[in-house]
Amino acid sequence: QVQLVESGGGLVQPGGSLRLSCAASGFTLDDYAIGWFRQAPGEEREGVSCISNDHSTYTKNPRRFTISRDNNKNTVYLQMNYLKPEDTAVYYCAAARAERRPHLRAGGIHPEDFDFWGQGTQVTVSS
Repeated sequence: QVQLVESGGGLVQPGGSLRLSCAASGFTLDDYAIGWFRQAPGEEREGVSCISNDHSTYTKNPRRFTISRDNNKNTVYLQMNYLKPEDTAVYYCAAARAERRPHLRAGGIHPEDFDFWGQGTQVTVSS
């Protein structure tokens, strides 16, 4: 059974940091790119970052967010620093076949390229 489980969300003050984790099971992570998306209330789902199986990446805010993966642990991480209130959203990870190269698409990453989704983890940035 294919499963993606996000963790690491929570409440953080502006300027703080969080590290989100996406634990994958039921499929071979080596064959997939993993993306992070977020969705705030009333907003469309937005692509945040993506890492392919060759560790090439796309990140919308590279000065604050860093994506990494550990295939031995079947886990992908999103390190978020200098968080702002506008980063408040539910964060989702998703998996796409690596050969689609979703991280190289024009305009960032797109939800329609991804096959499997986690349930999301809430990130709230507030004082």
